[in-house]
Amino acid sequence: MSIGQNCHIHPTAVIGDAVVIGDDVTVGPHAVLTGPLTIGDRCWIGAGAVLGAPPEILGAAHPASWSEPAPHRGIVIGADTTIRELSTVHQGSERVTTVGAGCFVMNRVAIEHDVQVGDRCVVSAGSTFAGHVSVGDGANIGMHTVVHQRRVVGAGVVTGMGTVVVKDVPPFAKAFGNPVELQGANTIGMSRSGIAESDVAAVAQLYTPGTSAGTVPDALATAFDWWRERAAKPLAFPATA
Repeated sequence: MSIGQNCHIHPTAVIGDAVVIGDDVTVGPHAVLTGPLTIGDRCWIGAGAVLGAPPEILGAAHPASWSEPAPHRGIVIGADTTIRELSTVHQGSERVTTVGAGCFVMNRVAIEHDVQVGDRCVVSAGSTFAGHVSVGDGANIGMHTVVHQRRVVGAGVVTGMGTVVVKDVPPFAKAFGNPVELQGANTIGMSRSGIAESDVAAVAQLYTPGTSAGTVPDALATAFDWWRERAAKPLAFPATA
C-alpha cells in the first residue's frame, strides 16, 4: 500500500495491499479499495464505492481476504477523476480496467472487468458498462445507460437516458433508444468542447440522412480511426467519401 501526500481518507474506508494512491486524494466513508489498483492525484472517491473487486466472471478467482491483492490485471484511475457514492469498478481479466483523467463518474455506476474509459468522460447515475467496453474521450453517458459487453462508444458521443447500447456508436454521435439508434451529431457537445464550427458542421453532415457523402475533418481523424479499429458491430459508419 502506498498513500500520497495531503490525502483525506475516512477511517472507515478499507484499503488493501497493492493499492497506490496519489497526492491530494479524498476517500469517503466505507469505500473499499483493493489492489492491484492505482488512483491518480486529486481524485475523489465517494462513500461506499468499491474499486478492485474481482471480475464478475464464472470461475474467476476471489481472494481470501479484502486486504490481499486480487490475482487479476488491475485497475488504473486517472488524475482529477471523481467516482461518486456506491459506484463499482472491477479488476480486469485480460487487460487493465481503466478510467481516464478528468472523468466524472456519478453514483451507482457499474464499470465491469476490462472496461476502458477515456479522458474527460461523464458517466451519469445508474449506468452500466459491461465487460470489455471501450469508451472514447469526452463521451457523455446519460442516466441509466446500459452498454452491452465489448461494445465501443466513440469520442464525444452523448447518449440519452435509459439508452441500451447493443452496437458500436460512432464518434460525436447523438444516440438514444432501446435498442440504440443514431439521432444525428452531438453538435452542442462538440461546440462546448471547443471544436471548430466548420468541423462541427462537417460531422453533422456525416450523420444527416439523405445528404451527399462528406469527409471526416483532419482535426477529428484520430477519433474516427480509433473507433473504426475497434468497432465490430457499427451502429452506422459515417458516410465519408
